[in-house]
Amino acid sequence: MKPKDKTIKVTDPAILVEDICFNWPNGSQVLRSCSLQVPKGEFWMLLGTNGSGKSTLLRLLAKLLSPQSGTIHFEGQIGFVFQNPDHQLVMPTVGADVAFGLVEEKLSQLQIRNRVEDALSAVNLLELQRRPIYALSGGQKQRIAIAGAIARNCDILLLDEPTALLDPDSQLDLVSQVQSLVKKRGITAMWVTHRLNELDYSDGAFLLDKGQVVDQGSPELLKQRLIRDSS
Repeated sequence: MKPKDKTIKVTDPAILVEDICFNWPNGSQVLRSCSLQVPKGEFWMLLGTNGSGKSTLLRLLAKLLSPQSGTIHFEGQIGFVFQNPDHQLVMPTVGADVAFGLVEEKLSQLQIRNRVEDALSAVNLLELQRRPIYALSGGQKQRIAIAGAIARNCDILLLDEPTALLDPDSQLDLVSQVQSLVKKRGITAMWVTHRLNELDYSDGAFLLDKGQVVDQGSPELLKQRLIRDSS
């Protein structure tokens, strides 16, 4: 697929990626002249086949990796949610884990408690504040990971295939939860997925192929294209 000349121009984007290139140490190229813009306060999805560069791009946005060339600009605090929540939940209980990321902010105990309760309320899990992490379902663990980002007042939420390990009901519950957070809190979200039904919850989507954005815009039109291309 060749990139279409459809780059969305955003006056004041929350995320701005311009001509990013990234190679692994063995020389394998993952991203090449990759560019995109995400509007503030919107929920956008990133699609593409395995190896198209989706997860690598998300890790570049989160500064877990650095590009060889190109620029990345974003405004505000970044929150990152991994595909497997067990890779980022480190404390024994729900409340302690959400509070863990606040240690460096030198907050009072009351401020920490308020932040934790607000974040757990935002994902509808306040009643599980004292629940052991091991007793949670996969969907609940992902919501706790999101709560941890909210507690740190994230402005941009990056989610790397967060429904990959969840059952169908939990998948839809999580994506609708993020959609609600975007609308109610004004955060910006970028969600990596390969599930076409999740597009229905987004404001827009990007399609990656061989390390470049080849299409972008309306979730409905991208869904139609992907269905047509697969038939």
